[in-house]
Amino acid sequence: QLPGCLEFGQQQLVQPLPHPGPVPTPEVVPFLIFALSGGTVPLPLTVLQILAIDLGTETLPGLALGREPAEPGLMNRPPRRRGSTIIDRHMLIRAWGYLGIISAALVMAGFLLTLYRAGWRPGAPTGPGSPLHHAYRQATTMTFLGIVACQVGTALAARTDRASLRSVGLASNRLLLWGIAFELAFAAAIVTVPPVQAIFGTTLPDPVILAILVAFPILVWAPDEIRRAVLRHRTKDVDVRSL
Repeated sequence: QLPGCLEFGQQQLVQPLPHPGPVPTPEVVPFLIFALSGGTVPLPLTVLQILAIDLGTETLPGLALGREPAEPGLMNRPPRRRGSTIIDRHMLIRAWGYLGIISAALVMAGFLLTLYRAGWRPGAPTGPGSPLHHAYRQATTMTFLGIVACQVGTALAARTDRASLRSVGLASNRLLLWGIAFELAFAAAIVTVPPVQAIFGTTLPDPVILAILVAFPILVWAPDEIRRAVLRHRTKDVDVRSL
């Protein structure tokens, strides 16, 4: 009991929150591209699809990350400095910066690829009644599903600050796995159930395009796994030099 209590107390003093909350970058960047292009690039995501992300797919995985066990090596770290905040600059840069930017790049690539395969070119009309409207709905659906897929990779990356995913175990946070399962089921319902499709303006993309979503979680998680490996290596070098 006592070692567990000590580790829990050290966790509160040392380990920052694993995640600052929803990462808005993949949702904001598409709107910026639409605005900066003057409408030449159509809106990649609808308002209702954003609500489905913010109120549906993000909620349970975010709550589950708050129950993440202490990562290995936590007891060897010094406490946080007095006056430091729980959500610090490093965390925001990591989550909203490069994890968010990677996600946004993947999402926009999926959106534009879907449109280009249908014959769209910048400035071509995609509104209701236009020949490309069905392709546009497929493209916004691809954006929505791309964000969901990137959320899975972000959640796996955000489980630890330095330790590898292998060291903590993929299944050690069962709540997160259930949260991801709900997230995927919720997203699948939005893009496959006809009455729900009508509400959210979704329709299934081409299976070939849909298949690339499998790589999105890996492409988000892997760079952060490499970053953590580099950080552990640097920390080890500092510890050796201090002996």
